[in-house]
Formats: sequence, structure tokens, C-alpha cells
Amino acid sequence: MELLEDGPGDADFVQALARGLEVIKVFDADHPSRSFSDVAKATGLSRAAVRRSLLTLQRLGYVHSEGTLFGLTPKVLELGHAYLRALSTPQIAEPHLKSLMRGVHETTALSVLDGDHVVHVARVATSGVITVSINVGSRFPAYATAMGRVLLAGLDEHAFEEYLARVDLQPLTNHTVRNADELRAITTAVRENGFCIADQELNSGLRAVAVPVRDRAGTVIAAANIAVSAGVRSLEELRNMVPRLQECATAIEADLHLIDGP
Repeated sequence: MELLEDGPGDADFVQALARGLEVIKVFDADHPSRSFSDVAKATGLSRAAVRRSLLTLQRLGYVHSEGTLFGLTPKVLELGHAYLRALSTPQIAEPHLKSLMRGVHETTALSVLDGDHVVHVARVATSGVITVSINVGSRFPAYATAMGRVLLAGLDEHAFEEYLARVDLQPLTNHTVRNADELRAITTAVRENGFCIADQELNSGLRAVAVPVRDRAGTVIAAANIAVSAGVRSLEELRNMVPRLQECATAIEADLHLIDGP
């Protein structure tokens, strides 16, 4: 802590700010309340510096006091929320997609619905063989992909029926869904099961499973998926990955909810 307490250091370095941040960091679950002496000992700062920092933080609303003890207030969460609010959904999702990829050893991705197509907004690739070129920004017909069907299942009934009325179900492979009734049944199953598997419907040799990512109100805002080579992974193996994929989606949702606040 010598840099914070002694010496001029960099002319652009604001010691008072650095001390205040160090003071904030010594409060945790094991030490929710501390005295001047406790904070001074934990930070290595002088009691005078700690006193000035705590009283300033108290005046700003980040610290409260009870007798000789000080503790943080919920306002401190604003400091973290400012960072989270600056992040986009793909940035928030990517660490979780990376963790999932390491766990299942397959490519993971996040997509959103853009008109009648899904657009990949985040993707973490593994070294496996994927038989279709997919990058961030890639667009595919929603009806032929697992993520697209998850997103279609999140539409209200009116919007979904409008989609069915205008969509041209092109047979991209021999396995692609061919009629509106079949697609309607698939989306109904997605709502009931909470996930969707598409087996070689976008591209021969490509299988994928997807789950919804919801906002705080429960609205489906994105879909997360795992894509595998049909020649390497069976449908049963893909289904066995669903719990991990759902855990990933839940973790993404939790971080997104932090942005919205309590």
C-alpha cells in the first residue's frame, strides 16, 4: 500500500480516489462492518486517510455508519452496474459460451431474431469439423435452425401466425421442415420442452440444439446453441448436452438481469 500512502507517484494518479477504492474493497461477507482501525489495518493506510475516505464515502451515500462501525450501502452496486450497462448482450454471453465450449468440446453460439432470419451475434468455435461456414453476423432462415425455432417459439401467437403466412419453406436439405403445420408442431414442442434440436435441416452433416435466453420479464430475447457434426455426435449425445446448455443460458440471463437492476 506504499503507493497509496507515500510518494508523489504519477502526476495523473489520484491518490485520494485510489484510497477510497481500497477502502471499499475491504468490506466483504466476512467483514460487513469495520471500524477505522480495522480498515486502516486491512488497507495499510493511516487512520487519518481512512477517516477522510470513509466520511467522504458516507457523504456520497456509499457507506453508512452505526456507532464506531462502518459498512457499505446498496448504492455501491451502481459502480458495477455502470460497467455492466456498457456491455452488449454478446459481450455478456461470450464468457459463458466459452465455458460451455470447454465443457462439451463443441462450438457454441448466441443468436437473435432479425425479421425472418436468425443472426449469430456471438460464437465460440472448437477445433471440430462443422460442415457449414458460420461466423458472427451470419444469417440463416429461422425455420431451418434450432435457434431460429426457439426464437419463433418465443413470439406471441399473432406474430407467429403472421410469420407462417409469409415464410417460404425452402428445402435446404432432405431433412428440412416442409410445411407450416409441421413447423407449428415443432414450436409447440419447444415451448413445452424448453429446447429444440435440428438434425441436418440447415446443412447436411450439421446438428444443433438450442435453448431460449430470456429477459427479466420472461421474454425470449436470444437463443444459445451447441452445434455438432452429425458424423461425430449422435442425437442422444446432443440431447445429453441440454442441461449444460440450459445452465449456460441461465448464467447469461443472470448477468443480463444485473444490468436491469433489482
